[in-house]
Order: sequence, then structure tokens, then C-alpha cells
Amino acid sequence: MRRISILIILLVCTWLLFFDSISGQAFDWRTADRSSAGIAPKPEEEPRAVVQVYAARTVRWRKYFAVHSWIATKEKDAKAYETYHVIGFRARRGLNVVVVEEGIPDARWFGHEPELLRDLRGPAAERAIPKIREAARTYPYQYEYRAWPGPNSNTFISYILRRTPEIGVELPPNAIGKDWIEDGRIVGMSESGTGGQLSLFGLFGVTVGLGEGLELNLLGLTFGVDVLRPALKLPMIGRLGVKDAPVFLADGEEVVLASQPQQPTLNIRAHSR
Repeated sequence: MRRISILIILLVCTWLLFFDSISGQAFDWRTADRSSAGIAPKPEEEPRAVVQVYAARTVRWRKYFAVHSWIATKEKDAKAYETYHVIGFRARRGLNVVVVEEGIPDARWFGHEPELLRDLRGPAAERAIPKIREAARTYPYQYEYRAWPGPNSNTFISYILRRTPEIGVELPPNAIGKDWIEDGRIVGMSESGTGGQLSLFGLFGVTVGLGEGLELNLLGLTFGVDVLRPALKLPMIGRLGVKDAPVFLADGEEVVLASQPQQPTLNIRAHSR
């Protein structure tokens, strides 16, 4: 049975690579769609500070297995957003892989639609932005990148999440690299800050937390279940069930309830535990 399972996995992977080689022949990253998906509020229409966390499928064959994540921020009364990414190809040129620049917060990731994971606004976002900047500055893998098992773009965003409690959510289960704990440590806090994690270089581990539920990491693939917001967490597929949300709201957080781009929003004043 074990040999059959391995054979099936190999056949599926071979088919995906073959299909991608056919369908992706005309792919050119220079002309791929990087336009706004219409999710983020326009700066001229939203004076409050904003922090948003996004994820979108990666490009070429990797899109079947993983997502790329990033963070966008806007200071109070600012006229533009800053985006926080790790760009892997920069490592091959000896450049810093961390890119912080003015940009489109909700840009399609080379044609793939972004998913909004967290939308934080108001005073809580104002407090979070300096922490995000400091985490980006102190990220320990400024010149390193490995697509698997890490450190990669998801490792970078996970590093920021662990140091910005106001965000309070986790990356999707198919964000490969999120379980790489910095400095070779085996034990750390979970991304949501509501539990703990045991991880061996992002390859094997377990995470338990109020925000995460229970997650098992096998060779960088995440299997798990979220109890508070009922959902299954599966490799390649991602999260199936109720959308993730913080267990505790940040003090004074102004929650924005909007499930689709360009829809009316409802603002609620919320307080922490």
C-alpha cells in the first residue's frame, strides 16, 4: 500500500509538471497580470491606517503546491501603500531578497488572484506598522532563499506575524515555508501568538494553538484541523471550511467586514480580551 501511494504521488506530480510545460509555454513574467484585484481601499477613500495580509498561488508548476504571501501597509492619512515581499530570484544575483517598496497592495501575483487573509485598520494598524517594519529589518535571511522547505517568502511573512500580535492570524496550510523557525530553533510561538510550535527545519513538526488548532507538518506539507473556526487544513488545497480570523481582537481595533472586493463594508469598534 505504501508503494502504491508513493507511485500515485509520483504520477500526479509528473502529470502536473507535464501539463504545466504545455500550458505555460507562453508564460512571460514580464507581461503577466500584476494589476489590482480591487480588494484594498483606495488611500484617498480610507484615511485610517491599514494593514493587510495576502496570499496567492505561485507561478508555473509550484502553483499546484504552494502560495506566495505578502503584507501591505498604509500609514494614517498616507497617499500610498508599502508592500513587503521576499523575492527569491534576487538571491541568485547576490541581492537582498527582502523588498519593501511603494506598490499596489492587492496586485495579482503574476495572474493569480490574491486572497485577503487579514484586514486591520485604525489605531491597532498604527501600532502594528512599526513592528512590521522592524521585523522586516531584522529578518535573519536577508540574502538566503530556498523554495523548499525554507527560508522563503512565506518564512518571511511568518516571521513578521510572530512579531506583530495585532495581526493575530496564520498563513494558509499551503504556504510552504511558514513552519521554518528562524536561527535553527526547534521550539517557538505559533503565528497567531495563541500557542506553540515544534519544528525541525520546517520539515517535521506540530503546532497547537487556539488560533491554529492542531497542525502536523510532514516534509513541509501541513495537515490539520481548526476547531474554533471549523476547517480542515490540507496540502496543495489549503483551508476548507470557515475563513480564518483572530481569536482575540487587538485593543481598539476597527474591524472591517467585507468578503468580496468593492462591496460595502461595516465598521465595528472592538476591544481585546
